[in-house]
Amino acid sequence: MTDNSPAHSHTSSQSPARELSRPLVPVLWLVLLASPVAAANNATVLILDDIGTALDTTAATASWLATVFALVLAVATPLQAALMRHRGRRTVLFTSAALVAAGTLIVLASPWLPLAVAGRATQAAGGAGLNVLAIALAGSARRIGAISAGMGLFGAVSPLIGTQLTDVLSWRVALSMLAITLIAVPVVSRRLAPGTAATDRFDAGGALLVAVLSGSIVMFASNPLPALAATAISIIWLIIHTRRRPDGYVPMTTIRSVRFQTATGLTLALSAGYFTLLFVIPQLLITRAHWTKDAAATGQLVAMVLASLTTLGFTSIAARFSRTNVRIVLVAAGTVAVLAAVLASAPVLLLAGIFLALFAATSANATQVIAATASVPEQDKPTAIGLFTLLYLLGGAIGPALASALVL
Repeated sequence: MTDNSPAHSHTSSQSPARELSRPLVPVLWLVLLASPVAAANNATVLILDDIGTALDTTAATASWLATVFALVLAVATPLQAALMRHRGRRTVLFTSAALVAAGTLIVLASPWLPLAVAGRATQAAGGAGLNVLAIALAGSARRIGAISAGMGLFGAVSPLIGTQLTDVLSWRVALSMLAITLIAVPVVSRRLAPGTAATDRFDAGGALLVAVLSGSIVMFASNPLPALAATAISIIWLIIHTRRRPDGYVPMTTIRSVRFQTATGLTLALSAGYFTLLFVIPQLLITRAHWTKDAAATGQLVAMVLASLTTLGFTSIAARFSRTNVRIVLVAAGTVAVLAAVLASAPVLLLAGIFLALFAATSANATQVIAATASVPEQDKPTAIGLFTLLYLLGGAIGPALASALVL
């Protein structure tokens, strides 16, 4: 995941952008700060039926707990990056931690689905800020790769842990795994160097348009016609707004970059594919291969752990290969993953599908962010990283919606 702290200041090496890129915090603490977001996102994969039963609704309706979490996580990411630019890193750290704590308490206490969804949204807003901070402090593709691999590992184990916590305690506890990230907050706080906040005016109009556009895209699976209209309108207004404020929330120099467009488009597609198969593959193992829910969770866990380790290895050597060859690997892996889900019935092929889907998405997240920002002006790089991460995480919101329409 990915991202971000925008700074448009043209100052010297003491600018927020340069300060935020310094690897000040040991990478393992950054992994702990960011990775529980993946656990929180994936915890619902195998317990939607249990949640629906507990709240007297259907699994498809309960999937809003996943969709809203992923959507808010995506939309809040560039917003948190903007907060970092205007108020500094410590503000993002402590505000995000407070949101995670408050959202977790709401989820634990809520007797109704709408309130639980609100709690998940609050959690996601906080998780976005901690993810933003972790990636901003990473400083290199290898460290970003370690964070991506950590997110893959946390995401891999969370469906099975979610089922166990639901069986032994409650689904509410399963949806509270994001609170693990709070362990890293005091350590990161002590190691954060003072930062300088920017003084430029926040582009609230641009932020609102990006939020509306993101929500519209996610709604395609369930409400295609209204979503298409909202998407078209928000794109038109965003284009107009960006021309009026070329250095605002969506910098013109960034979105006009062909490298940025190519890298983000590829990453969005691979991300959406992975987060869709994350929910679809367990159901296919149950219906096509006649596996139990626990067996499906265990099988997917093994495949995803192996994929995360493969991502860690691949991202550590990806710089040795050309950008084209890296993309060929990613596209091939993502394509085979989808074909396996569509055509295969054998368990080993279905598990190979989730393996390849996770490898492709997390490797793209780590490698394509470098390509996306390569031709962007230095002062716009943090914003570009934030927008890149928005699109990666948007795939996490599209996936549950598509899975709900396909198999839930």
